[in-house]
Amino acid sequence: MLPSRSRLSVAVFLLPPLLLYGAAVLLPIVQSLVLSFFSWDGVGELRFAGLSNYAFMLTEPDFWTAVTNQLGYLVICLVLQLGGGLLVASLLLSLTRGREVVKVLLLLPAVISTVAIALLFQRIYSADPAGPLNRLLGLVGLDALERPWLSDVHTVLAAVSAPEGWRFVGLYTVILYAALLTVPRELEEAARLDGANAWQIFSRIRFPHIRPVWTTTSIMAVTYAMRGFDIPYLLTNGGPGQSSELVTTYMYKTAFLSTDYGYAAAMSVFIVVESLVVVGLILFVLRRKVI
Repeated sequence: MLPSRSRLSVAVFLLPPLLLYGAAVLLPIVQSLVLSFFSWDGVGELRFAGLSNYAFMLTEPDFWTAVTNQLGYLVICLVLQLGGGLLVASLLLSLTRGREVVKVLLLLPAVISTVAIALLFQRIYSADPAGPLNRLLGLVGLDALERPWLSDVHTVLAAVSAPEGWRFVGLYTVILYAALLTVPRELEEAARLDGANAWQIFSRIRFPHIRPVWTTTSIMAVTYAMRGFDIPYLLTNGGPGQSSELVTTYMYKTAFLSTDYGYAAAMSVFIVVESLVVVGLILFVLRRKVI
C-alpha cells in the first residue's frame, strides 16, 4: 500500500487531467443527455419533450438506414485497419532493412488533413475525367468494373469507408508491430522444432501474447469509426440518396440544417450507447480467448 504522502502526490498529479477530461468529454455527454429530453431550435426556449425524441428516433426509417450504413462503415474500417494492420505488421517482422522508413511512410496518412484526404480520393474515384482507379481497371482489362464510385448506390458506402481505413492502417500497423516484437523468439523456435506451421505459431503463440494490445487497438478503431464524420461528409454528404448517410452525418444535418437540436442530441446519446455496446462485445469475445 502506498504511503499517505505518495497517495496525495498521485492525487495531485491526476486531478488536472481528470478535471480536463470531465470538462471536455463527460460534461458534453451529460449536456447532450439532458438536451435529448427537450425540443429546441437553437434560438427559442427549451420545451420539455420527455421521451418523444427517442420514440421518434426508434421509429424513423431514415435513422435506421443511417444505423445500417454506420455498421457497414464500421465493419469495412475494422477489416482494413485491424486486419490490414496485423498483416502488414507480420510482414514487417520479415524485413531486414528499411523497417524505419516503411513505418514512417505508413504513419504519414494519419497526420494528413482529412480535407486533403477527401480531395485526394475524389480524384481517385473520379469517373469523368477518369481517375486513377478507373484507369487502372481499364489498363488491366477490367473495363466492366469501371463506374462512378461515389455516385453508385452499390459502391458508395465502401468508397467512403476505404479512405478512413487507409488513413489509420499505418497507425495500427506500428502499434501491432511493436507488440509482435515483444513475443519471445525462443517460444517460436521451439514451436518450429516441434513441427508447428506458420498459422499455428501465430494462433498459439503470437496472437495470445499480443491479445491485450489487440483489445486496445480494437477499442480505438471502433470508437474512431463510430464517430466517423468528416471524410464521408466531404465526399458525398450522405448521398446519393441515403446510401452513405451515417448516424453522425444525419445528426449533423438534423442539428444544423433542420435546427432540431433535441432530436440530434438523442442521436448523439445513441452513438455513445452504441459504442459502449460494441466495445463490450469486443471485450467479451476477446476475453473468451478464441480467435
